[in-house]
Amino acid sequence: MAKLLVLHLCFVLIASSSLFHVGTSITHKSQDGSEEWGYVQVRPKAHMFWWLYRSPSRVDVGSKPWPTILWLQGGPGGSGTGFGNFLEIGPLNSNLKPRNSTWLKKADLLFVDNPVGTGYSYVESGGEFAKGDVETAIDMTTLLVEVSNDTVGLRNAPLYIFAESYGGKFAVTLALSLLRAIQAGNLTLNLGGVALGNSWMSPEDYTSSWGPLLKDLSRIDDKTLQESNSLALKIKQQIKNTLYENATLSWNDLEGLIFSNSNHVDFYNFMLDFEMDTLAATTTKNSVESNRIDSLEVRKNSPYLSLNVYKPGATGDLEALMNGPIKQKLTIIPLNVTWGGQSNLVFQFFTGDFMKPRIKEVDELLAKGVNVTVYSGQVDLICSTKGTQVWINKLEWEGLKAFISKERTTLFCGNEKHTKGFTKSHKNLHFYWILGAGHFVPVDQPCVTLNMVDAITQSPTS
Repeated sequence: MAKLLVLHLCFVLIASSSLFHVGTSITHKSQDGSEEWGYVQVRPKAHMFWWLYRSPSRVDVGSKPWPTILWLQGGPGGSGTGFGNFLEIGPLNSNLKPRNSTWLKKADLLFVDNPVGTGYSYVESGGEFAKGDVETAIDMTTLLVEVSNDTVGLRNAPLYIFAESYGGKFAVTLALSLLRAIQAGNLTLNLGGVALGNSWMSPEDYTSSWGPLLKDLSRIDDKTLQESNSLALKIKQQIKNTLYENATLSWNDLEGLIFSNSNHVDFYNFMLDFEMDTLAATTTKNSVESNRIDSLEVRKNSPYLSLNVYKPGATGDLEALMNGPIKQKLTIIPLNVTWGGQSNLVFQFFTGDFMKPRIKEVDELLAKGVNVTVYSGQVDLICSTKGTQVWINKLEWEGLKAFISKERTTLFCGNEKHTKGFTKSHKNLHFYWILGAGHFVPVDQPCVTLNMVDAITQSPTS
């Protein structure tokens, strides 16, 4: 495939509040212009990779500008260009076959390997990884300044930030960073809204929900419930005392306790044993346990970071795909960079932020009039609907009482008559309950999720 190489150096003023850094970028385009990708050096020796797909379904309607979706993966350390793209919402699956439910039908898609060290993003020797959510937001703002300068149409398109799992914490901190950069005149961008999918917004509320939820499902007994509640209370106190790294270790202990005493409940779909999960690759009992219990250093939170564990809907080898044909196609990936090679290192720099709540950031976005959508898969455990509703009720937003009192609307899909979910809205807060979905909502319920994307982005294809 012929490609156009563009080298762009952009020097920008760094505001006293460090909205973003000076960035340099390298950009490639496909011959037909439908894809664009590149690197932005967001800090010295720290390189962030992005990949933009332009939708073949684009419709030019003056009253409805064509939207762009920025997808932020979880982990931290999960690759958006790999997992989100080829396993969840991109135009092709991991076998490079067309995905009927791709979100590209409704919007252009921008995937970023975020934070640096994730996926194809990398840190050179002597460079520094991002240390938490705020530093990551600054890096992402730097990237979007560069990409919006280079990319035709991105400056005028409404940008919707969709996030999954830990990506939700990235999303809200990034959205606030973008608003500051826009207000300072350093970025021309139209922020359309933020969508938080099964997002790790309040670790205290999620960990407190696990024991009671699993006891009600007959998955654990009274003894394990008591032990779970005790650990959850310990986590709550550690968070209150800002002992976040200790809380991260206690979280790992709690997951291990539940996993061992529930006969390996799947944290991403509580209706399944982990080994039964069709959204995860089959693996031996020992490898599952080593990745889920024995060592935080090994497991690093999530199957995002272990391709032997997390391959929702995929029969192909994603690691081989990303380090083989895709790397060859992209041409700009350094030879010494392995997709996912630094992902485990990424998590090490987030042990201090991992258990921090980001409810106040949601409140701030709502107060600023930003559209905030929360969507929750019914059978997710790690970011349970039960826990999500608890932190939603902690919001100090002036419209919360009216939101709570609203009636829900039932969701269907196409000509199907059985219920797919529910939704309700008040002003700029929107909530979707997606039935039959676990942690990876777009994989489990692609039809109703695509309809949700349509509604959120107000896509001209509606």
